[in-house]
This record gives sequence, structure tokens and C-alpha cells, in this order.
Amino acid sequence: MKKVLILATGGTISSSAGANGMAPQTAPEELISALGKFGKYYDITYKVILNLDSSNIQSEEWQLIARNVYEALPYYDGIVITHGTDTMAYTASMLTFMLQNLDKPVVFTGSQIPIESPLSDAQSNLATAFAAIDHDVIGVTIAFNHKLMSGCRAVKVRTMGFDAFESVNSLNRGEFFADGIRLLSDRVFPHGGRCELKSELSNDVFLLKLIPGTNPKILDCLMEMDYRGIVLETFGAGGLHYMRRDLSEPIKRLVESGVAVVLCSQCLYEKSDFSLYEVGRKVLATGAIQSLDMTTEAAVTKLMWALGQTDDMYEIRRIFETNYAGEITI
Repeated sequence: MKKVLILATGGTISSSAGANGMAPQTAPEELISALGKFGKYYDITYKVILNLDSSNIQSEEWQLIARNVYEALPYYDGIVITHGTDTMAYTASMLTFMLQNLDKPVVFTGSQIPIESPLSDAQSNLATAFAAIDHDVIGVTIAFNHKLMSGCRAVKVRTMGFDAFESVNSLNRGEFFADGIRLLSDRVFPHGGRCELKSELSNDVFLLKLIPGTNPKILDCLMEMDYRGIVLETFGAGGLHYMRRDLSEPIKRLVESGVAVVLCSQCLYEKSDFSLYEVGRKVLATGAIQSLDMTTEAAVTKLMWALGQTDDMYEIRRIFETNYAGEITI
């Protein structure tokens, strides 16, 4: 019987309706009852470390969750983290980078409907998370709607549907059918060594989605606000305007002043390539960094994590060119 630690952080799965809307509860009866049923198959320990709507989970909570996982790893076969869906992809992606060389399953799950409801998807998502541990799906994953997705590739794409998450630019780690689990892709960990906790990060990162006609002054404002890193969601395969409102010049000023600028695409699927068009090559010439086929969530969290490890721009570029856990196709 495998030993499993449940780290509860709040979210819809543990929420109940109140006068001001749904809010998470510390240990709802229905959740404890469900875990009791799973207790026939697993040795389960339940620990509440947070009780938050995931909209309130930020960098400090990421560090707390990562530390709790790291300290518990020697004593359990796997860890399940119950978490709200709205920012789950960010938390899972960040833990992918904080827990270097992870050698056990760490599985995020939650639900679209609270577990107290008879229509809830919570129990099936919990079952999927436990199965990931049963099958030794090593690394950080998200278990949802009978699928296992890499934590650094999952994106929340639906607000109401039970298929809330998709694995972007990467196969699912596994899928569940009536006849069992089908593991579709193995983890990608090109770096060996012992598991390490590297939870230092910088919160001074900004994500800006460009629109046609974005005022270049916004980039100067971000520099004045002392941001250390900026992720730009640009157009298509890789482009941004320089006619009339030249965005390349303020980007160049940012890079020359020591601000790390990372470029990604507003398109959900397939890679960006800023070398294809003149509008992309002009921004590449500024020294900005391409994120290729990374999700926006992965680009943001990787930049926050990179800036927590180093101030050296060459080292940050090297970090972005390194595939740590399958977050980028090199």
C-alpha cells in the first residue's frame, strides 16, 4: 500500500456556498469522507497548509507549497496537492522549476464543482491523481478529467467545463479509459542528480499582452517601476509593430538597462519564431529572449525563478535555453 500525502491549499474542491459566494473550507466533511474511501487502497495523510481561493495564491504561497513538498518527499511515495483551478497551472509550473531533479510523483488536482455537490468532478480527479502515484508518473503533473498533464505544459482553457485543462504543445503524460491507464509520454529530465529545492524567485516580473497600437511608453513605465523581467505576448509566430509606435526601441532600452525581456506568442499552440519576419528580427536584435513553444504560464514562472537564481543576463538566457522538465522543445 503506497503512502500518499495530501497537501490541501483550498480551492473549489473544498468550497461551500456562503453569503458572499463560494469560499474554501479547511476540512469539508465530504472531502474527508472521500479520502476515507480511498484509504482502502492507500495509506493517506491529510495536511492543510493553506485555505485559499487560488486567485490569492502568489509567490509566497508557491514557496510554502514547494518547501512542504520537499520536506515530505523522503517519507511518502507521492504527494497530491489539492488546489483551485484558476492559478493551478502557474503553481504547477513554478514547482516544476523549484523542485529540481524531482524523483517522485507530485500531482496537482482540484475540481470545477465543490466536492459537496453530487455532480462534482472531485472524486474522479482525486482518483486520477492517486493513479498517477500508483503508476510512478514522476515529476509535477496535473490530474484532471481523467488526464495527466505535465505541470509545465498545462493551461486552463475552460472556465466551466470539466475538461478545464489542456496540455499545450506536448502529449498528455497519461489518459484513463474503462480498461485502464495509458501512459502516453515519459517525463523529460535531461539532468541527473539528487532532488534539490531551489525556491528563490523574483516577484518583479510583468506580463504584457500586446494589441495593435500598444503605446511604447508603457515599456518605459515598467522600467521606471523597477521590474526586473517582462514577458511580452506578441503576435502570431513572432512579431510586433515598429511603424509609428516603435516597440523595439524601448525593448532595447530595457535589455541594455539589465531587464530580462522574454518573447512569447499570443497563439496557444505551436512555437514562436521571431527570425521568420522583419518585425520579429528587429526585436530579436534588441537582445530579447525567445520562449519558443513554452506556455505563457511556463515563461512567466521560469523567468521569475531564473531571476531568483541569478542577476546575470547571460545566465538567464542559458536557463531559458535549457529544457528542465519538458517545458520547452529545443
